[in-house]
Amino acid sequence: MDTRRIVVLLLAAVAAGAAALLVRAMIGGGTSKADARPEPPPIAISNVLVAASNIQPGQALSANFVRWQKWPKNSVDPGFIQQSGALSLDAAVAGTVARAPIVAGEPVTYNKIVRSGAGGFMAATLEPGMRAVSLPVTVSAVAGGFILSNDRVDIVLTQTVGDSPKRAISRIVLSDVRVLAIDQTTSGSQKPVSDAKTATLELSPDQVKVLSRAQASGVLSLALRPLGEGTNVQSASQSAAAHGGDESDGDQVSIIRYGITRTQSGDGRN
Repeated sequence: MDTRRIVVLLLAAVAAGAAALLVRAMIGGGTSKADARPEPPPIAISNVLVAASNIQPGQALSANFVRWQKWPKNSVDPGFIQQSGALSLDAAVAGTVARAPIVAGEPVTYNKIVRSGAGGFMAATLEPGMRAVSLPVTVSAVAGGFILSNDRVDIVLTQTVGDSPKRAISRIVLSDVRVLAIDQTTSGSQKPVSDAKTATLELSPDQVKVLSRAQASGVLSLALRPLGEGTNVQSASQSAAAHGGDESDGDQVSIIRYGITRTQSGDGRN
């Protein structure tokens, strides 16, 4: 093959390649240049108080029942309790009681809890089916002022049964009763003993009737029970009172007269 023919073929191949590249560019072929896009801004986060476990109405809240949960700030409802500064769990729920059910993981809102001293607090602290009843008391009737809210007490009725000589009987009419408040103090802090005038107790509807009859029958006082003592202790007199009876429980009292101790039954018999 002569040199001229080879040159012609090379020129034709180059022209064909150039034409192919031109056509490809015209119809949009090839790799397009990537556009640089800015990164999206970070999502604002807030710490929200949520229930760590299921919480029932009337349950007093503590740090064991709640935790802080990260929450998108644009989704935070105004009713959510948010962590501000170094707010601890104890401080966030101090003196609060659930007034509605809260399931685990659900945000704790202001309308589902009530704080001590606020309206509705006492109703929220009551167990289902129970009633809050206030009883006038004196300092001596509340163990010298050492009975506080959430203590358990027995209610003692003292009656005079004779005047010559003066005789009295005492019996427990209600046992293991929870104290909701002394006056209007529900936090458990002790008040000056001279200030105690009212004790608010948690009673069942039947116990409310027993207490009302006992108030009309004599003087009532509260006997403080030790922590951890068994509950649901019912005296014979309580059982009789619950059924509307007024029979004596057979309690005996010791009368000291002229230095001589004598024991007699509640009805005055030796």
